[in-house]
Amino acid sequence: MITIIQRVTHASVTVNHQKIGEIEQGILALVAVEKNDTPAMAERLLERILNYRIFADSDDKMNLSVRDIQGGLLLVPQFTLAANTDKGNRPSFTSAAPPEFGREMFFYLQQHALKTYPSVHFGEFGADMKVALLNDGPVTFTLKV
Repeated sequence: MITIIQRVTHASVTVNHQKIGEIEQGILALVAVEKNDTPAMAERLLERILNYRIFADSDDKMNLSVRDIQGGLLLVPQFTLAANTDKGNRPSFTSAAPPEFGREMFFYLQQHALKTYPSVHFGEFGADMKVALLNDGPVTFTLKV
């Protein structure tokens, strides 16, 4: 699994002109499922996201996690992160999970997140989503498990 996490002051996701997920300060995580991913990898990815120290402490050092600040978490499925862009002018999606497997793994990640963290919201797998955010910093990292 691959994710791009962004420290945000706020973020939201809209589908068909209806806001389906919204957070204030926290992390927007764009998540891609690859062919060989497992539930254990989804659990590990979530733990990394929740514990990744990207928020400032009292000394203005990135030393606090989203858990530490009790911030929001917005998980948004984005299969294009699994693209191979090494050559040519068109991405290859050979490493991306097939749609049904991707949906199943993202659903697993959702269910695990709901059990693990109280302030979590989601995008919709397979939907045409509009994602709005204000990146704080900007601070953006790529995590892979």
